[in-house]
Amino acid sequence: MLDDEGETSVFVNRDLVEPDTIIDEERIVGRDDQLEAVVSYLKPTLQGNRPPNMLLYGPAGTGKSLIIGAVTQQIVDLCQSKGERFGVVDINCQPINTLDQAVFELVQTVANDVDAEVGVPETGVSTKRKYRRLYELINEHYDSVIFILDEIDLLVGRRANDEPAYSKLLYQLSRASNTNEIEGQVSVAALTNDPKFMEDIDGRAESSFNPRDVYFPDYDANQLRQILENRRDAFRPDALTDDVIPLVSAFAAQSHGDARKAIDLFRGAGDLADERGDEKVREKHVRESQEEIDKDRSLKLIEGLTTQKKISLYATASVAHFSNRSGSSVPSPVGFKVYQWVTDQIDADQMTRETYVKYVKELSTYGLISTARKSRGRGRGMYMEFTFTSDPEAMMNRIVDDTRLEAIADQDDLLQSVVNAQLREFHNQ
Repeated sequence: MLDDEGETSVFVNRDLVEPDTIIDEERIVGRDDQLEAVVSYLKPTLQGNRPPNMLLYGPAGTGKSLIIGAVTQQIVDLCQSKGERFGVVDINCQPINTLDQAVFELVQTVANDVDAEVGVPETGVSTKRKYRRLYELINEHYDSVIFILDEIDLLVGRRANDEPAYSKLLYQLSRASNTNEIEGQVSVAALTNDPKFMEDIDGRAESSFNPRDVYFPDYDANQLRQILENRRDAFRPDALTDDVIPLVSAFAAQSHGDARKAIDLFRGAGDLADERGDEKVREKHVRESQEEIDKDRSLKLIEGLTTQKKISLYATASVAHFSNRSGSSVPSPVGFKVYQWVTDQIDADQMTRETYVKYVKELSTYGLISTARKSRGRGRGMYMEFTFTSDPEAMMNRIVDDTRLEAIADQDDLLQSVVNAQLREFHNQ
């Protein structure tokens, strides 16, 4: 079966429709200002000077990783041609829970890039020792380096004196060159969907990081269409009917201008055509692929969740669904109170508030929920705000079919009363 080449694929270069592929500058669309800004900020590297730190912010799927990846790759190539070593240390902070884990991830990333031993264990040694190993590797293998910290706002960690882990990390990395811990030039690029995370940063870290801002707005329908046109050669010349790209663009524009979702749908339609043995990608493949994406995004994820995660999602969705307030955003303190009520009703184990927030934040990875950090005002702390990208009631119904939550499924009036009582208490504090 493996030796059988089978039918001819609609693809000739499928990598072009993989969202994380670093593409040529000629294929970048609708980001001329952002590209020019990032190039101008990083250009001093080529003259042996220190580039400024950067904050790249904007909604998901708007090209932040794409731009910084494309520019840094070109700098790597240009430096190599001059016999210089430019290091790109790129990590995603979303799955990282603590500052110690983040530093180890940086060490591991550098070690893998330069084919060296990690040199420190993941646990059992101090964070300070991991920093020292990181600096050792960089000094030995790079003349200059840029740290790219994607989804930086999610690296909250264990707070000490209300300072999140990302604040400490930004402070250490941005000053490493000034303190001579790193001998070459150092730049830090922080990528986030939520620029307000800077409001919670320590004053010393803010002063040391002091970034240049680069804003990435949503793509409009025309830009999404051009993005797909620029990746048309991922397919055979005759493989796409005329209505495919306009339809994919329209679906993606409805999803708040997310280019990543557009590319996923484009690829998914091609995969569906291949599975069916069809020689062309047609409108029906796009529509079926979109339906499958919507279905998979909720059904498959929910089916695989643990009971505790299902309860957490159910409680959060119930706040969005039953809220009498305008908008459907869910403050995490309210979601947790409803979660506590639900666990009491069904006699389930009760997790901590931190665990509840962690469970719900995981869903943002799949596009079911968007998250943002919010401030309650000076001295009153921060909280997470959750917004559903699809129908919360439909999620509640799917969860009820598969858990002990059937016991409260018929208590809509009571649940609605609990939700709005908690919302009033939260907003009146």
